[in-house]
Amino acid sequence: MWAVAASVYVVAVFHRSSLGVAGIDAQERFGVSASQLSLFPMLQLLVYAGLQIPVGALTDRFGAKRVLGCGLVLMTAGQFTFAFAHGFAGAVFARVLVGMGDAMTFVSVLRVVSVWFPANRVAVMTQLTALLGMAGNLAGATPLAGALHAFGWSRTFAVSAGVGVVVLLVVLLVLRDNPGGTTRARPVGRPGMWSQVRAAWAEPGTRLGLWAHWACGCLPQVFLMLWGFPFLVEGQGLSKGTASALLTVAIVINMLACLVVGPLVTRRPGSRLWLCVGQPVLAVVLWAAVLIPAEPSPLWLLVVLALVIGPGGALSLVGMEFARDGNPPQRLGTVSGIVNVGGFAAATLCLFAIGLVLDLVEPGGGTHGLNAYRVAMAVQGVPLLLGVVQVLRYARKVAGRSRRAEPVCVVAAGRVPERESVPDAG
Repeated sequence: MWAVAASVYVVAVFHRSSLGVAGIDAQERFGVSASQLSLFPMLQLLVYAGLQIPVGALTDRFGAKRVLGCGLVLMTAGQFTFAFAHGFAGAVFARVLVGMGDAMTFVSVLRVVSVWFPANRVAVMTQLTALLGMAGNLAGATPLAGALHAFGWSRTFAVSAGVGVVVLLVVLLVLRDNPGGTTRARPVGRPGMWSQVRAAWAEPGTRLGLWAHWACGCLPQVFLMLWGFPFLVEGQGLSKGTASALLTVAIVINMLACLVVGPLVTRRPGSRLWLCVGQPVLAVVLWAAVLIPAEPSPLWLLVVLALVIGPGGALSLVGMEFARDGNPPQRLGTVSGIVNVGGFAAATLCLFAIGLVLDLVEPGGGTHGLNAYRVAMAVQGVPLLLGVVQVLRYARKVAGRSRRAEPVCVVAAGRVPERESVPDAG
């Protein structure tokens, strides 16, 4: 069940990141400026982030299978539209469809994990889901660049859309919302969606999880979805092959981090806060080392930058663990949706701001030089540092609340409770 659901996430990550190596080709195909190009992933992520909370509540109510099926239909339609679009408006519409479908995937997969696995395995399975999703990122790097060169724009994106049709059939035929003999959990008393959201938001751990996701999840999205490739090619003077290889380095290190982070935070919960603060702070330092000099950076420094940016995707999922601590199982879809807004909202702001600054520094469209990228890529430091401050702030609130609470949880005694089956209200 997990493999079927996670395969949808693989498709979603590929569609989400497909502009990472196609940004320069998209500028030529649609005749757009840097700020217009940034609208493609910005609107895609804006739709994604805006739908996370409703999708989480819908997943709690209707189950993962229906939501994943709807997501696949929307993503497939969006990629087919993108394959044959020639104008700016058609391309934007296509990316919005992709964003809507993408929004329905990860939260639904987490719902499958929470239903089919005991509580003490959820963190590891969440990281394994992210690890499997990175296969979509890998396919969206060097292989996609090669396919665009060999087969052209329309054929490449049309074939990638066709994969969604195959996966949809597997989901409809195989996936089940709950194990045999149990019933799917629904919110007790069937409260309205916004009642669920308010109850989840009232928990400080939910807000801590959102800001942890914001701080760690922003940079990988910006780097891999759009601006990393043009920055390396136009700003740093690397070949397209070397630039796509650096994107692959970031993806692979994130996959390796997924294997480490899940077991680590399960065995040592105290490490969660320092991981979510240390990675973005180190990333800011390395970006400063790359952007402050007025000449291109040596390749070794760019490799180190990719190695530090990459694990942000795995570390952003630690935010889910913060949020689960204070919320009951009936709200996990809603809670996951709230947390998942964080990194994508930050990435949306950065994607648009970078494109806007590039056009302001070097107006006229076309390619941009190192000086323009030095100014534009520096804007990432603002949301990163904001995220770190907020993580530390809400960590203090959660710690204060924990000290005031009664020690009634058996986890404190070293025993992890088994997952309880909540009867279906219907």
